[in-house]
Amino acid sequence: MLQKVEICGVDTAGLPRLSAEESDELMRRLKEGDEKARKKFIVGNMRLVLSLVKRFWAKNANADDVFQAGCIGLLKAIDGFDPNLGVRFSTYGVPMILGEIKRYLRDGNSLRVSRSIRDTAYKVLKTREKLEEEDKEPTIEKIAEAMQVQQKEVVYALDAISDPVSLFDPVYNKAGDTLMLMDQIYDEKNNDEVWTEHAALSEAMGRLEERERKILFLRYFEGKTQTEISDEVGISQAQVSRLEKNAITAIRTHTPYDSKPVFRNLIQKTIPAPPAGTGGGAF
Repeated sequence: MLQKVEICGVDTAGLPRLSAEESDELMRRLKEGDEKARKKFIVGNMRLVLSLVKRFWAKNANADDVFQAGCIGLLKAIDGFDPNLGVRFSTYGVPMILGEIKRYLRDGNSLRVSRSIRDTAYKVLKTREKLEEEDKEPTIEKIAEAMQVQQKEVVYALDAISDPVSLFDPVYNKAGDTLMLMDQIYDEKNNDEVWTEHAALSEAMGRLEERERKILFLRYFEGKTQTEISDEVGISQAQVSRLEKNAITAIRTHTPYDSKPVFRNLIQKTIPAPPAGTGGGAF
């Protein structure tokens, strides 16, 4: 028995049933352009869609989405049905509805996998079953050896047929404290250390004059030469060199590097130390 009473906002328990006579009469009227009859016929056949959708509950697909796909099949069946064929609408409509649902399940996934990879995955699964029957541990290495393929092909194939996982999927739940998958993933590009580095660099750059900031940005973030910068800023190359050195000295002098070793490393990587004897200071 269907556990979910409401699907796509439709109360399935309250769906009407159409008798054979009512169905024939509504079909005749809707073919004549009666919109009210069309709507009543659609609602009256949603039970047919629902009965077919139940077959796909175990496909790991969203029930609402599958039901909507079935309703699209129902609409196509209504538009394509010819009452003069001498067959019941359900006889014509069931294959259309099932076809639309199967098409959705086949093509509606967010990740498309090529046929060659699916074939490889099928062979991997069969090889794994065979190794298990022989009481052998089906490791990636043994599967690849049995199939005479590279190990990475086995890994790619198994990954390709795995169901997508949401970052918001709960992996632990106790006393209302839910731990999601994203809580266990380490982001190397946006961790606390990197945020600290960028915040410290932004603070140091904010101490500079606008022209000094622009010169450092063009020099070390866009990789331009001092000659190119002089043309863009409108000053001589010698002035660019002097302002660049002054800006580096200011950053090294006014920022408490001893308390920010992470920032010190960032500056050493981003802005090279001035040559000895220029008064740039030391870390």
